[in-house]
Amino acid sequence: MRISFCQGLLTGAIILNLLILYYVSRAQQHMMEKRKELGRGTRRAALPASGLGGGLVGAGGEPGVGGVEGHSRGPRVTVLLREFENFENYVGDVANSFLRQRPELPFLAVADTSPYPPLVLPEGARLLVLSPSPDQPPQAHRPEFHVQTEFVLLVPDGVELEQPRAIERLIRELEGEGGGPVRLVAAPVLVRSAVQCLHLRVNLREWTATYSTATSGSSGSVCTALQGDAIVLIRTEDLFNLSVPLGRPLFSSLFIQTALRGWKVKLLETPCFSANHRPLFSSAHNQWKADTRLKEVTGKLMRSFGLKRLLLPDGKEQWHGCSKETPRCFGTVQEDTPDYLYLDRWTPPCCLRALRETTKYVINILESSGVRYWLEGGSLLGAIRHQDIIPWDYDVDLGIYLEDVPNCDHLKNLDSGSLVDANGYVWERAVEGDFYRVQYSEANHLHVDLWPFYSRNGVMTKDTWTEHKQDVEFPEHFLQPLVPMPFAGITAYGPNNHRAFLELKFGEGVIENPQYPNPAKKRLDRSKL
Repeated sequence: MRISFCQGLLTGAIILNLLILYYVSRAQQHMMEKRKELGRGTRRAALPASGLGGGLVGAGGEPGVGGVEGHSRGPRVTVLLREFENFENYVGDVANSFLRQRPELPFLAVADTSPYPPLVLPEGARLLVLSPSPDQPPQAHRPEFHVQTEFVLLVPDGVELEQPRAIERLIRELEGEGGGPVRLVAAPVLVRSAVQCLHLRVNLREWTATYSTATSGSSGSVCTALQGDAIVLIRTEDLFNLSVPLGRPLFSSLFIQTALRGWKVKLLETPCFSANHRPLFSSAHNQWKADTRLKEVTGKLMRSFGLKRLLLPDGKEQWHGCSKETPRCFGTVQEDTPDYLYLDRWTPPCCLRALRETTKYVINILESSGVRYWLEGGSLLGAIRHQDIIPWDYDVDLGIYLEDVPNCDHLKNLDSGSLVDANGYVWERAVEGDFYRVQYSEANHLHVDLWPFYSRNGVMTKDTWTEHKQDVEFPEHFLQPLVPMPFAGITAYGPNNHRAFLELKFGEGVIENPQYPNPAKKRLDRSKL
């Protein structure tokens, strides 16, 4: 094959650009490493000796914690305060408390945007604003460039350091765990909300985080999450290996990510830290503002993590997905494969909840109107496998007798237009074919489809058909009689020989061999079931 002059010139230009990009990236990496090393050297030279330093001699000639006698180095811990409110906080007091006892420790307050009113910080304390500014380099707003110590001590607002050596205890505990699953050590804060050890299980496939109570209050309790006020020590390397190291709310963000990595936190009974500012907010109005803000940032965090449902230790639920007033969590489905399947996730729990509510509502109206119905297609499969909707399904299908449609006020007049009933459900004749659809609401289009069949010579048939392989004629004897079966929290009706019915529609072994709707686009990995 001959290469023209223009093709050769273009190839050369591409190669040259790649070489330039390579050397520029190498130069930037070298500069960043040099800047880090200079920062470490400056801190070692400028900061005074400390028991947190590696080679300090303590009382009686004993080497300092984790150090080597005769070799001084900088502090091992950065104190970091992430959670505070602009309208009322004690960040300055917290910084003063730690720096008065341990003036060598770096103290860093971190905010999403510049606080207003501005923080008043003592000498030795710094503010880091995470939101980028167009006139500054990217590292100015990235916390990993501002922490040069081995450990980070995460402290809540209003806390005080009364025992200067308390931090060494936390370091010894964490170092004593070696490289095991315990990657964080925590100590309680007194007089504020009691800290509680929790077990946290995060199921990203099902968009759910489940909290349950664990043994707490005893020395050395090990769990996967904390609730309440606590001081937390973590290795800097571990903290900044998280996708969102300083998300808000801090504990929610931190422990969701650490639980997914299999890390654990050890809650100590001592040392304890005090908090003289109690309650943290001086007025009910400020407390309301803080609670409102917490709800907002929690929702934002959960949406960014793709968590729609939180199961709390007291049995309550928090939902961060769609509702009757909002659009559903996924868009128009292409080729029978909703977008979440490509993310290796299943139907969001809020969508399943809406489908269950709609199914219960529709079935109640059909039964009270004398419309014979049966579970169809994938919905019947779900009833047999799970007694519920298939975990990755996105609608519910019911067959109905066409001759019964005039019995139902919600269905009989839909040729003249859709109906929004008194409970906000939308009844309409579907635009995709000759069937009916009931949507959860005008905003949320999760739906139940009603497929009308009529009997002809003992065969259930229709006048129009879709391209779905399960949309076929079948003998009416499957419906004589209809049999009750549990489905989506209610008792529904289905064909009397469900296995033969399903294998007629989908093929032999369909019940025992689950698969996504369109395996050509996305196949189910059954090893993960």
